[in-house]
Amino acid sequence: METMKAARLHAIGDFRVDEIPVPRPGGREILLKVGACGVCGSDIPRIFELGTSRQKYPLTIGHEFAGAVEQVGPDADPCLVGKRGAVFPCIPCRRCEPCLSGNYAMCLDYDYLGSRSDGGFAEYCLVPSAWHFVESTNPDTSLEALAMAEPCTVAQHAVRRSGIGGGSSLLIFGAGPIGIMAARWAELFGAEVVALVDIADDKIGFAKARGMKHVLNGLARDVADEFRKICRGRLPDAIIEGTGTGAALNQAVECSKTFGTVVLMGNPHQDTVIKLSAHSNILRRELSLKGMWNSHYFDMPVNEWTYTVRMLDQGKITVEDLITHRSDVDGIPAMCRGIYDRTLNICKAMFTAKA
Repeated sequence: METMKAARLHAIGDFRVDEIPVPRPGGREILLKVGACGVCGSDIPRIFELGTSRQKYPLTIGHEFAGAVEQVGPDADPCLVGKRGAVFPCIPCRRCEPCLSGNYAMCLDYDYLGSRSDGGFAEYCLVPSAWHFVESTNPDTSLEALAMAEPCTVAQHAVRRSGIGGGSSLLIFGAGPIGIMAARWAELFGAEVVALVDIADDKIGFAKARGMKHVLNGLARDVADEFRKICRGRLPDAIIEGTGTGAALNQAVECSKTFGTVVLMGNPHQDTVIKLSAHSNILRRELSLKGMWNSHYFDMPVNEWTYTVRMLDQGKITVEDLITHRSDVDGIPAMCRGIYDRTLNICKAMFTAKA
């Protein structure tokens, strides 16, 4: 265990696998043997267009990961060794106003595993402390499923922001992995009608094959009219806009009922522009537009991460069927390149460690 393989970004576009020393945990640090790490949509522009958040190189990419504790530092609990779980990758300062209120995703001076510090595209990853480790209590929950905890919790957070509950209805723009997981959370939370919207036939077909009852084509038909057909003539109580595109945002506003809620989840594109008619509808219908960022990692009112892992352990939320592509550590750069140049048509791609 003297050296390990890690997929590291050396410069924008220079993403390769290196043989480097295995880090040694000190203080309260824990050394995680990575079992799986998902490729996030944000990883691709980070690798090929933007670089790391602080232009720090070389850096091991990957923030959606899970594994088993291999070693701990001298100030950490030795009972952690052997435990399996997911990793909360945000490293908040714990001093700013958002941190002091438990809103760590809003930290004003944060670090982050996989974009600012070394992350999970490696055989081992050094995690700052057990505070970041969300233990799984079910040995049958796979490490791939636990590696999906990060995007799954983002989806959960979006649904919570929408305010839907038992008997309500939800429309979600974007039938990618987070959109599908948001639909599953909505059903778990008691929503009576849940529908997805996309413009890509392959995504529409994939979502239907994964059990989504209502998946609408945003180009083929009037989405508002189609939703009324499946919801007793009513428009949705809430909408989650998960694409970040101007077209979807404007469509979401058009589909909103009076006093409805639109949750803005998708990162905006350069062409994200709101039309005059949509702006007018926001005013006339007194719509509530809610931003959302990442997820909530504090026990009050609910630690969304521990809830996600608990639901995974209990089999009440399913995620593994969304994984379409897998690679070992050596294949990570090529897999990411294929996603970037669109020679790979994925839902969720995953680095899975060899047994």
